[in-house]
Amino acid sequence: MDLYSISGSGAQPRAYCGGNLGSEHETCVRLAELPGVDGWALSDSKDSGAGRELRFTTAELDAFARGWAVERGLTP
Repeated sequence: MDLYSISGSGAQPRAYCGGNLGSEHETCVRLAELPGVDGWALSDSKDSGAGRELRFTTAELDAFARGWAVERGLTP
């Protein structure tokens, strides 16, 4: 399935922020589950990132998150 051919309208993004809170350069990413499919859209919250996103299946996103957490030594 080509996740980029799926419409993202109706997706409810959640913002995950990590710095510069409240400034025009707030560092957040948005993650939205694509409606009706096993897919997610990851994007930048800044205006300069508008219209650019990465899309993943749940398995791909889970694999990324686990790998990132292990490499960074993070625990839940």
